[in-house]
Amino acid sequence: MPEGLDWVGLVLLLLAAFAAGWVDAVVGGGGLIQLPALLLVPGIAPVQALATNKLASVFGTAASSVSYYRSVRPSLKTALPMAAIALLAAVGGASLAAFLPAEVFTPIIMIALVAVALITIFKPALGAVTKLKHSGAKHVVLAGAAGAAIGFYDGLIGPGTGTFLVIALVALLGYDFLMASAQAKIVNFATNLGALLLFIPLGVVLWPLGLLMAAANVAGSVLGSKMAIARGAKFVRVLFLIIVAALVVKLGFDLWG
Repeated sequence: MPEGLDWVGLVLLLLAAFAAGWVDAVVGGGGLIQLPALLLVPGIAPVQALATNKLASVFGTAASSVSYYRSVRPSLKTALPMAAIALLAAVGGASLAAFLPAEVFTPIIMIALVAVALITIFKPALGAVTKLKHSGAKHVVLAGAAGAAIGFYDGLIGPGTGTFLVIALVALLGYDFLMASAQAKIVNFATNLGALLLFIPLGVVLWPLGLLMAAANVAGSVLGSKMAIARGAKFVRVLFLIIVAALVVKLGFDLWG
C-alpha cells in the first residue's frame, strides 16, 4: 500500500472504484472517476495510478462482459475480432504515450464528443433499436477499424474509451445502445488488458491496492450491467449523454483549467 494512504483514503478509493465500475458497465467512462481518485493519493506516481487503474478495470470489464453475455447475447463475431485488434492497438498506444503528449489530441477529442452529443440529442431514434448498417466482411472490417482507433486511444490517453466504443457501435454499425454497451465491454476488457500487459513488466502496478479496488469495481460492474439490462436502451442512452457531458467538462478543464 502507498505510505500516504490512510484508512479513510482507502475507503474513498473503494467507493470510487465501485462507482466507476457501475458507470463503466452501463455506458463507459468509469475512468473519469477511478483514475482521478488514484491520482489524489499522496506518494503515487502518475504511471502507478494509470497501471493500478487498468488492473481494477480489467476485472470490472470482465465481470460486466460475462453479465451482459448471459442476458443480452452480444454478437461475438463482431466483438471478438474487434477486441483482438483493439488489444494490439492499446499496446501500441501505451508504448507511444511517453512520446506523444495527450494535450495534442484534447481539442480534437472535445470536438468529436460535442458532435456525438448533438447527434444523439437531435436523432432520438439513433440507438433505439438494432438496425445493422453493414453485413459480412464490411461489418467486420469497420468494427476492426473502430477497435484499432479506439484501442490506440485507450493506450495513449484513455478517458472515455467505453463511451467512444458505444457510439462507434451505435452510429457506425447500427446497434442499439444496450447491445452496443454489451459489445463495448468485451472490447474495453481487451484494451485494458493490452495496456496492463505493458505496465506489468515495468513493475509499476500497485497490486494490493489494485486488487482491493478490483473487487469494488467488479461489484459496481455487476450491479450496473444488471440495471442496464433491466432498463433497456433508453436508460443507457440517457446515461450516455450524461457521461459525454462529463467528458467534455473534464477535457475542457484539462485544456483551459
